[in-house]
Formats: sequence, structure tokens, C-alpha cells
Amino acid sequence: MFPAEFINGLNESLGPERAGRVVSALAEDPEVSVRVNPFKCSVEDLRAHFGPLAGDPVAWAPEEGFYLRERPSFTLDPLFHAGAYYVQEASSMYAGCLFDKAVSQLGRQSGLKVLDLCAAPGGKTTQLLSHLDDASILVANEVVPSRATVLAENVARWGCANVAVTNSDPSAFTALRSFFDVMVVDAPCSGEGMFRKDERAVAEWSPDNVRLCAARQRRILGNVWPALAAGGFLIYSTCTFNRYEDEDNVEWICSELGGQCLEMRHFWPGEDRGEGFFAALIQKGARS
Repeated sequence: MFPAEFINGLNESLGPERAGRVVSALAEDPEVSVRVNPFKCSVEDLRAHFGPLAGDPVAWAPEEGFYLRERPSFTLDPLFHAGAYYVQEASSMYAGCLFDKAVSQLGRQSGLKVLDLCAAPGGKTTQLLSHLDDASILVANEVVPSRATVLAENVARWGCANVAVTNSDPSAFTALRSFFDVMVVDAPCSGEGMFRKDERAVAEWSPDNVRLCAARQRRILGNVWPALAAGGFLIYSTCTFNRYEDEDNVEWICSELGGQCLEMRHFWPGEDRGEGFFAALIQKGARS
């Protein structure tokens, strides 16, 4: 079902027992989770809306996200079209936790300038908006035009005015020297963590594609790093498992760009209630 090279890589990283649990979980049905729009609804009201379908809260985002016991037809739900909630994979909600930690370290919560660089379809963008005040601004960027259109639709549905959607290559942000306080780079990746949700990710996976993704991620990070203010924070994430795109790239950010890693976390299907996800919180040094 999965490429042998992929399974061998998991065995090397996790050991055969843990790798076996992950591979088994990747053959199961994915979890379904939603995140509330706090400007339009409360978690309690949203749980009441879903009734018996509403399940456990997401452990790392209990005040905004919860699981559903089965997947309803969201396109028939008026609250979905009204932007009262977002259907977001649970693991990726951890980006909101890292954002809160970054803001806490900055020592101020108002007037922040935030960039979500690879933003489509809008899960992290709308979550960031939920954590920002009206005096802060968020730039949500997507390089692929068709995906930028979807991003703009989801942002409009969320209903916040302090956000701009752009359609630019990451290199366009290089000139904005030291402009952003926080940047989120959910980089295009080999998609190993999405294998049970996307059959194309399995079909397109190869060691060569992993290496290609890792190199592209470094190009993106190198282009945008100058736009992060000294002392600012980068949240780097992927939906993949391998160290080349995850730990090795974090090490590269620290050694080559001048960052300091404050936290790294993997989410593993079969161990965490969500899809495969990796996230790191990195602070930019004063001289980088």
C-alpha cells in the first residue's frame, strides 16, 4: 500500500513497533474536527448545533476545536457558509498554540504584524485571525492563483477586516526588511502525514520528491527570513514525517539563518488524534 522506502524511513526514525502503529493508523479513516469562529459563535453553541455528532475537544486547542463523531454534509450547513466555524484538521490547530507562545514571548498582543506565507486554503489564516486583535494586521499569501482564490473566499467568510490576501512568490517579501513580528510558513511538502486523506500524496511520493521538497522549503525560508524582525518568531510546519523536511530544515534555519529553536513537535497518527504534522517555533536572533 505504501512505498517501501517510506516505511523503511519510518522504521529508522521510530523503530519497527512505533512505525507499525503509524502505518496501521494510516490505513484507517481520518478524524473529522472543526474550529469555532469566536467572532460569530461560541464553542458551546457550536457543539449544540452539531448535537450528538459533537465529540471530544481537541486536546491542544480545547477552547476552539472539537472532533465530530462522523462527517456531516458541511455544504448543506448554513453555519458553515456563514463562517461560524472552519473544518480544520486537528493536528494543524497546534500552530495556534505556538502562535500564542510567540506572542507571549514578544510581550505584547496588540499592533502585531503577522505573515502567513503559504496560506491556502485558510485553516491557519483563520485561526491566526481568531488570536489577533483589531489593531494587528495579517498578510495571508498564496503563490498559486487558483488556491489564492479559495483562500480569499475562506477569509471573507471568516469576516475580519484586518487581513490582506496576496498572491506573490515568497521572494516578493524579501524587500520588507524586519517588517513582521511573526511569520507562519506551512511549507509545501511531500505530504506523508496526509496519506490516509489523499491518495495522490501516496502516488506522488518518492525519495527524489522528498529531496526536492526539502530544497524548495529552504529556498522559501531563505527568501522570507529577511522580512522577520530581529527577535521575531517563525512557526515552521509541514504535514510530513521525514527528518529532511522537518528536523534537518530546522537545524538549517538555526545554523544558516541565525534562528534559535524553542520547540519542535511531531504528531503521529495512531498516537495523536489527527493527521501527521510537524511544527517548530523558532526565534530570530538579534544579528541574523
